[in-house]
Amino acid sequence: MISIAIGLVIMGAALSAYQGAVTASRVAEAQSRMNEDAYAALELLSQHIRMAGANPKQANYALSTPRNPITNTFSLRGCSIPFSNLKTSGAVTAAANISTLICPSVASDAAQPHALALGYEADKFNTVPLANGTPTDCLGNGLKGQTATVNKITSATTTAPTIVTFYEADNRFYLDTPSGSSNPSLYCFGSGSGGTPQPLVENIEDLKFSYGVAQATGNDGVIAGYLSASQIETDTSVVNLPTASERWKRVVAVRICVLARSEANITNSQASSQYLDCEGALQTNTTDLRLRRAYFATVSLRNRLP
Repeated sequence: MISIAIGLVIMGAALSAYQGAVTASRVAEAQSRMNEDAYAALELLSQHIRMAGANPKQANYALSTPRNPITNTFSLRGCSIPFSNLKTSGAVTAAANISTLICPSVASDAAQPHALALGYEADKFNTVPLANGTPTDCLGNGLKGQTATVNKITSATTTAPTIVTFYEADNRFYLDTPSGSSNPSLYCFGSGSGGTPQPLVENIEDLKFSYGVAQATGNDGVIAGYLSASQIETDTSVVNLPTASERWKRVVAVRICVLARSEANITNSQASSQYLDCEGALQTNTTDLRLRRAYFATVSLRNRLP
């Protein structure tokens, strides 16, 4: 009897240790997957934000036309909720360009995931080109070439009007849930030939942006403060410029927050599911037992820096 009792105690301890090891392994695996998803989302967003506004000077153009004529009034524009005409849906037709996106007014910038649209001149070096060298959008779809007549230097003393072809990327990032799935994902809708939004990273539950703006005058790149998208659209107190497009041109940095979650329930209680959201607020009333964590990055717009 004593031997049996000792054996049962040992078995119980071993079983408890095994269950603890399994739980720890599941938590570590879930955290690792969350880290991978969040870092993938931050890296994708950071890469595109860094390219916003890219329109390099062309060395062989005459001084009167030193760049290709990118058409977007906005090279970067955010919204505190998804743009109402960001993509084609039902009777809604997607905005033709960033300038015609509609950002509805909101009561709180923290209420919903944010959206971001950006444009830049794309080439085979800042995108992953197709086999024929055509630049691509955020989904790998080939961009449509545009033409313009510019003055190109033909010799040391003469120039001549020449038709050139260039490519303009218009990429729009937001959160959505794929059809037939319950996992919210980071989406992109690009201006390439595909024409259909696609999920890029799943289990991204929230997306927030804030924008570092420079003073209304000068070109020193010093940030006067960080504003939300709705503040830039409507508030002229920090950046005293009359139009939203002029204020968006003063954005020199973007802070990104993505809230990632585990793919399945991991924790054993609501208390263990608490987390800090993108605003740093403690969230206690979780509806499931998933792990959640907010991840941050700050990106300088290198095409806006002096």
